[in-house]
Amino acid sequence: MPGAARVKTGKEFAEIRRRGRLFRTPHFLVYVHKNGTSQSRLGLTVSRKVGNAVKRNRVKRLLRECYRIHLQKQMVGYDLSIIARSGAHLLSFAQVVPELQERLGGKKV
Repeated sequence: MPGAARVKTGKEFAEIRRRGRLFRTPHFLVYVHKNGTSQSRLGLTVSRKVGNAVKRNRVKRLLRECYRIHLQKQMVGYDLSIIARSGAHLLSFAQVVPELQERLGGKKV
């Protein structure tokens, strides 16, 4: 994922959380904020509550792939901040996709 498509700094994450809309799923919190550009950006937060480094990295890989394949085109012009909750490391890709699309698919943000 190119650098321009990522939310990087703490200030950017804080801005998305402060101004964005929150969507909850059983395993994720998703903040969505309109960024006023023609590109969407993704920021991920996977804390140690999720598991060790191997589990956290797996969750991040799953989320990036879900974003790349499904959400990037669907959420053009928005910044997304996805926070993984405990238990997220147990999900497969086939479980992550519908969980996120169900909450973000038909919603007006």
